[in-house]
This record gives sequence, structure tokens and C-alpha cells, in this order.
Amino acid sequence: MKSAKIVLALLLWIVFMFGLTTSATAFMKNKFEKEVEKEQSAVKLVREVQRGGYDVVTTVELKKWIDQGRQMVLIDTMPYDKSYKKAHVPGAKQFLFPIPEMKHWDNRETAGKSKTDFEKLLGPDKNTVVVIYCGFVKCTRSHNGAAWAVNLGYKNVYRYSGGIFAWKGAGYGVGSLE
Repeated sequence: MKSAKIVLALLLWIVFMFGLTTSATAFMKNKFEKEVEKEQSAVKLVREVQRGGYDVVTTVELKKWIDQGRQMVLIDTMPYDKSYKKAHVPGAKQFLFPIPEMKHWDNRETAGKSKTDFEKLLGPDKNTVVVIYCGFVKCTRSHNGAAWAVNLGYKNVYRYSGGIFAWKGAGYGVGSLE
């Protein structure tokens, strides 16, 4: 009887340990797969920055700049009704239409808005700090906007890659038109 209990306890222990090992392996595999995704996103961002010739700014850095009253032009590239109107980084101006990819500016993609319209929004001082953002890291609107600002001759261009999602995630207040 005692040996049957010992065998049963040993079997339960083996099943339990196997289950933990299997769960740990599944967890570790998932953890490693997630790291591959993070790496792909990070490399994509770095390559966009290199291609665009601009710099990046973090959520904490941008908040500090705003709190210090640093002079800058802050551009939100999110759609007006869906995003900007509901929540944007305080002080951000909005370019109402998507900014085309770097190859060429197509007014059909921007509902008639031109490079000149974008340049007017950025202002005449090519040395001013320009910060451009969209919703989140994977969004390329901020890349397109920053690359075009550099293309137009602006010297201090930053992409705020975390965008409004990171701003909200940090618990910072937002501007709203609603």
C-alpha cells in the first residue's frame, strides 16, 4: 500500500514537472519569438531614420522640451476626425492629409495639399526644431513627414516614433478639439 502511494506520488510529480517544463518551454519560445518581432521593428525604425536623414526623440525627451518651453514646430500626421481631433500632443499642428512616401509628392494622395502647403506649416526658419509624429512606432506617416521636412531643407528634424500611443501610455495630458 505504501509503495503504491509512493509510485502514485512519483508519477504525479513526473507529470507535474513535465507540465512545468512544457509550459516553461512554451513561455520561452513565445518570449524568444517576441524578441524577433521587437528586433524587426527596431531595425525597421533605424533604417527609416538612416534613409530619412532625421533624428528621433523619445516621449520623455519631448515632454521635457515642451515643459521647458523649447521653440519647435510639432506636427501631428494622424487623420483629423479619427485621431487628431480626439487626442494630440499639446501644441501640435496637424497636416490634414497623409504625407506621401519620399520618392515624389503626389497632390492626389494629399487631396491637393502641396509641398508648399507643408512647408508653410513648418515655417520659414529652416533651423527651427521640427518634431513629427503619428500614432505609434510602426506607423510610417511620421517617417514620411520627417523625410520630407529634411528634403525641404530643414536642419533639425526629429521623428517622435512613439506617437500619441506612447504619449498616452506615459500618462501625459493630451490636447483635444472635442
